[in-house]
Amino acid sequence: MTDNLPFFKQNIQERPNAGLYLVATPIGNLQDITIRALNILLNADLIACEDTRITAKLKKAYGIKAKLISYHEHNEKPVTEKLLKLLNEGNKVIALVSDAGTPLMSDPGYRIAKACINSKIPVFSIPGACASITAITLSGLPVNRFLFNGFLPAKTKARKDELSILAKIPATLVFYESNHRLVNVLKDMLEVLGNRKAVIAREMTKKFEEVNRAKISELIEIYEKKGKIKGEITIVIAPPNDKNIKISDDDLDLIIQDALKKGGKAKEITTKIANDTGASKREVYNRLQYFKNLKD
Repeated sequence: MTDNLPFFKQNIQERPNAGLYLVATPIGNLQDITIRALNILLNADLIACEDTRITAKLKKAYGIKAKLISYHEHNEKPVTEKLLKLLNEGNKVIALVSDAGTPLMSDPGYRIAKACINSKIPVFSIPGACASITAITLSGLPVNRFLFNGFLPAKTKARKDELSILAKIPATLVFYESNHRLVNVLKDMLEVLGNRKAVIAREMTKKFEEVNRAKISELIEIYEKKGKIKGEITIVIAPPNDKNIKISDDDLDLIIQDALKKGGKAKEITTKIANDTGASKREVYNRLQYFKNLKD
């Protein structure tokens, strides 16, 4: 795969400084990896990963030779001690990767990162793909303020309790969820958060990527009809309809332009957008007329 990337081949020879590297890897499409990330992985002495079988595919695709060591929630403590010992010996480049995306984002890694920082061992973050960021940018919902909450509790009561805490937060909410719990989670969200706009992003960057944008009640219907589904799922929920929440000018402009494309009376469009976003009717109407004049 690297034969057709001369720029890449010219930039992988310098050995990184010793330390722990938190390396983001693709969330689906193997091309979504940075040259810097590949440089670290190709020069690493050891790669700690959740599932060696999954990371082995990345190794094969890019000719990575480093040995893999399993690092997951069930062995995190003993393996952290082992990695810390290796790093303390000096001159070791150890990379930590998750199965997909950015390490520590609802994945193991906090323990080793904290241990290294406490031991004055250099820690580097190599940015790249992240499912939560990819989903929120696809969502069409406000991105100027959002809260990433990871996975909700598996049990219904605990899940509803956590949602109740999140209900009044003036921000877009982002969650990860398993495929077999999706409908039940959406039903709890509908009950606790109300029928907000929401987005389900599944299999992002892969061949069968799916993004459904609708009210929570409509998403429940969609996925009840679908039945069993596969793949990684990210849920994005709109902020509460609170007029104290200030939507960004850029987000408001995008919503207005999209509404103009769909057509309708200016008064009706203005009222709907104002109700949905918390922006004033005057502000919405003035922006709407501006874009309408540009179009004409």
